Amino acid sequence: MQAGEAGVRVVKERDGGVVRRVRLVDGDGEPVASACRFLDHLVDRGFSPHTICAYACDLRRLFTFLAAEGMDWRQFRGPDALRLLAFLRRAPSRRPAQRLGLTVVVGGSEAPGSLLAPVTVNRILAAVSSFYDWAVVAEEYDGDSPMQMRLDPALARVPDRRQPFMGRASRQQPTRRTVTVKQPRRLPRPVDEAVLEKFIGSLKRLRDLAVFLLMLDGGLRPGEVLSLHLDDISYGRRRVTVRKRDDHPRGVRGKSRTERAVDLHEARTLDAVSRYVMHERPLDATSPFVFLVGGKGTRRLEPLGYDAVVRLFARPDLRGLMTWSINWDRFGNWEFQRNFDAYFG
Repeated sequence: MQAGEAGVRVVKERDGGVVRRVRLVDGDGEPVASACRFLDHLVDRGFSPHTICAYACDLRRLFTFLAAEGMDWRQFRGPDALRLLAFLRRAPSRRPAQRLGLTVVVGGSEAPGSLLAPVTVNRILAAVSSFYDWAVVAEEYDGDSPMQMRLDPALARVPDRRQPFMGRASRQQPTRRTVTVKQPRRLPRPVDEAVLEKFIGSLKRLRDLAVFLLMLDGGLRPGEVLSLHLDDISYGRRRVTVRKRDDHPRGVRGKSRTERAVDLHEARTLDAVSRYVMHERPLDATSPFVFLVGGKGTRRLEPLGYDAVVRLFARPDLRGLMTWSINWDRFGNWEFQRNFDAYFG
C-alpha cells in the first residue's frame, strides 16, 4: 500500500512478492471504479506491473485534483485540463532532487520541498490522456478526449524523429498534446573515469561485477540482466541474446518486447560472467537463470531479484558515488539504461 494525497492512494495486491493487481482507492477505502477498470485494461494489454503502478500513481494526481475541485471525472473537459496543468506545476515533490541544476523550492523554510519536474508533469498528463482515450473507446465518457491532440508539422522536420514503417510515403502525421510543459534538453553528464574504476574495484562478488558490467558495457537493463538464462550466453561469439521473458518467479521482466543480440566488445565483461558461472554460481543449481541467490539462506538458489541490485548501489561505503547516474524512481522503474546511454555513450 502506498499513501497518496487527499486520501487517494494506490493499493498493490501481491502474490509471492509479485504485484498482480493495482487498485486506486479513495479516502474511505472504496475503489475508484473507472481507474480500476482502466488499470485492469492495462493488465489485459500485457503491461508490466511496474508500468501499471506508474499509471496508478499518475492517475492518483488526477483524482486528487478532481477531489479538490469537487468534480466528477466525467465532467472533466478541455478548460479543466489547463487547470490540471496549473495544479501540477504547483504541486510539491516529496522526492529528494537528483538533478545537478537549479531546483525550484516551495513552501518556505518551515516546509521545504521541490516542485514536480517538467518531465514528471508531462508523464502525468500522458497518463491522463491515455485514461480518457480508453474511457472514450469504452463509451464511459461522452465526447472527445479533453486532452486534445493537434498536428505538429514542425516535428516532422526533426531528423532524429522516429519514422513510420512506410517512411515519408506513410499518411501518419506527427501530433502533439495541446496541454504540455516544455522540457529542457540536458547535456550528458559523464561520470569521471577514476570514479567509475573506483566503483568497479569496490565490487567484491563476481556476481555483482558481472551484473554491473553487463549493464555498463552491454547496455542491458537490470530486468534484462536478471532474466538471462545460461543458454542466452554465447562465449564463442562473445554475444548475449536478450529475450522477452515473463517467467521470473519474482516478477522481473525486461522493458522492451524486442529481442536482440548484444555483442560484448569489452573482454572484461564476458570474463566476469564466465568466472561467476564457473566459480561462484551454486554448483547444485538447476535453475536456468544465470544470476542466483547464493549463501545458505532460505532463498538460496532462487533467481536474483531487483532488490539485490538496489542493495548493490545502496551500500554505505558507495553512497553518493553513483547516485546521480542511477535513478531508481518511486514506481520501481529503472532508468539505468537511459542514463548510461547518455553518460557513457
